[in-house]
Amino acid sequence: MRAISLLLVLSSLAEAVSVGQRRKVVQSFNVRRNRSSDTTPLQVGNGNFAFGADITGLQTFKPYAIMSTWGWHNFSLPTTPGQTSVDDYTGVQMWTHGRLVTYEIPNPDQNDISNWLRENPHRLNLARVGFDFGRDHVTEDDLHYKSQELDMWTGRLSSSFLYDGRPVQVETWADPDSDTVAVNVNSKLLKKGLGLFFDFPYPDKDKFNAPFVGHFNLTSKHSTVLEKLSCHSARIKHTLDDTTYYTHLSWSGHGKIRGPAEGTHRYTFTSTQSDITLIISFSPSAASPHHSTTYPRVTSASRSWWRAFWTSGAFIDLTSVRNDPRACELQKRIILSQYLTAVNSASSSPPQESGLVNNGWHGKFHLEMTLWHALPFARWNRFPLLWRSLPATYEQLLPSALARADMQGYPGGGARWGKMMAPLAAAPGGLSAPGEINALLIWQQPHPLYFAEVEWRAFPNRTTLERWDDVVGATADFMAAYAWWNETGGAYDLGPPMYPVSENTDANATRNPTFELAYWRFGLDVAVRWRERLGRDVPSEWVKVRDGLAPLPMVDGTYAVYEGIEGMWTSNATTNDHPAMAGIYGLLPPPASGKPLDMEALKKTALKIKELWALDYSYGWDFSMLAMNSLRLGDPDQAVEYLLHPIFQFDDAGYPVGGSRVPTPYFPNSASLLIATAMMAGGWDGSEGIVGHWPKSWEKHVRVEGFSPAL
Repeated sequence: MRAISLLLVLSSLAEAVSVGQRRKVVQSFNVRRNRSSDTTPLQVGNGNFAFGADITGLQTFKPYAIMSTWGWHNFSLPTTPGQTSVDDYTGVQMWTHGRLVTYEIPNPDQNDISNWLRENPHRLNLARVGFDFGRDHVTEDDLHYKSQELDMWTGRLSSSFLYDGRPVQVETWADPDSDTVAVNVNSKLLKKGLGLFFDFPYPDKDKFNAPFVGHFNLTSKHSTVLEKLSCHSARIKHTLDDTTYYTHLSWSGHGKIRGPAEGTHRYTFTSTQSDITLIISFSPSAASPHHSTTYPRVTSASRSWWRAFWTSGAFIDLTSVRNDPRACELQKRIILSQYLTAVNSASSSPPQESGLVNNGWHGKFHLEMTLWHALPFARWNRFPLLWRSLPATYEQLLPSALARADMQGYPGGGARWGKMMAPLAAAPGGLSAPGEINALLIWQQPHPLYFAEVEWRAFPNRTTLERWDDVVGATADFMAAYAWWNETGGAYDLGPPMYPVSENTDANATRNPTFELAYWRFGLDVAVRWRERLGRDVPSEWVKVRDGLAPLPMVDGTYAVYEGIEGMWTSNATTNDHPAMAGIYGLLPPPASGKPLDMEALKKTALKIKELWALDYSYGWDFSMLAMNSLRLGDPDQAVEYLLHPIFQFDDAGYPVGGSRVPTPYFPNSASLLIATAMMAGGWDGSEGIVGHWPKSWEKHVRVEGFSPAL
């Protein structure tokens, strides 16, 4: 109730850029296609559910996914003796500052259960829905005058084509409040045998299922059962091992459904009317959807929700910048990224990096990416979407994070957050998927403190303090316990063993990475202020560790990846992957305690990255982080150049291109772009009084509203 009411409040307050102008800007970037993409669908969805369509408005020729946040599956456990239960998994012990510590790393003596834990649970592709033309071997080339438009202002996907000389018109909508897609088909071909099919796949074990998810030919591994409920409704039960869910179908007018076809899990719906509507709902329950889930209700709800989305919160209007084509491209990316993150990332649990488009990393979320995925909803003043998953995700994972730190023997305990996770509803216990990087990465640790501070700035009240207090305290407790006193250096060090943001160093040689040290100080500063705001005592260990942290490592007057790194700026091995040093003055604000940052070193580091870093092999949010660093250093033109870098690619529908290392789409790109542009629009602490930070020729033409300064 709180989220809904606040969305309405924000909608009423944020109309300095008129509703008409917002609508004009949004709809000017509506996506139009005249053929299917081989890599990305057009989607309708609501953050917890998404339907991916090809050029027909369904999934006729391209088996894109239908996904929901509840749709998970486990393969059968191994039968290898001693590896038949999750409890059999023991992890691997590594020497850590004079003691053996158990990490969630694949155990070479337990390969089967280690692999099972990494691969399970995994997201399901719930179904495939497409046109049945009544004959075999129809291809997309058999369709003529194909046309499609995604109207982001209403959430409507309109598709039309000519088949066998007759027009077919399709509208596809998603219900904002349920796992439901509503479809309207208008064509005289419906009376001549044109129908719709429903097919159900079985999942596979690939780490990356992109662009399509699951197998439609492994029919013996799962089962489907059709139950006709009335002359206007039916239900299909799908069972895969221990997982069962239901597809509920209802339709207007005369229609019938039959199947499955022999040797398949394909069902066909036909009608004798030239205009039909279908409601297709997915659920883990056999109970039928509420009777009010009708086509008119879904379309009305979609229009209302998307209008509220676009008229609430913050907005950037670059359309009056006429003298620089970069502005139009940046505006397009901003609009499309907002739509796609609302559909794919505004969920009740953190999204996987491919959202609800396909399965990357078996569909599990990465807790270090949660900052990128969720922070835009706060920075664009859409907190109700942030609150769908936070702080609830951290609260749900807290028992397992506390157990992890306790199991590893850290004095003072606290919560050690994992990396590659699945929601607790799908994976009881909160185990991080076994993996060396998964177990030794640490930069996800301060994220809850960043989120808490951002929410406090927007809502500085007792409710905010108490909502986040348990998570803040447990997070800071572990951060203080993790740092170890190095007698030789006379400071608290981080690692080894550990992986920094870039994940490409020797874990046993990585000590005091620059970004993690800066983030540790930032996080402990937030935790100290949190206790002070509550009027409670601050644990002395937090202050002692914060004030005793090792200095940020430097090489030749620049900030280095980590302390003692060899070949900094001279080796290809040290100038690739994520240039996280830029984050200490981009993503993070200047330190609130301790020694200030060296401005000359920051400038020199930025120059070295621009000149020497292998940006052609970078991906993801690197470019947005570099853009934010450029903004703080007073170079908005360079910030724009990074945001439009040729390697930082988005396709025609706004999907961020993953490249060779990660699947397309890679949504941290979209989210990070929104974080960087929010910083351009709202400035940051210490830049008050400046409307925005844009290229000089843009400044008089940019209109922004609803942004608060970044940290």
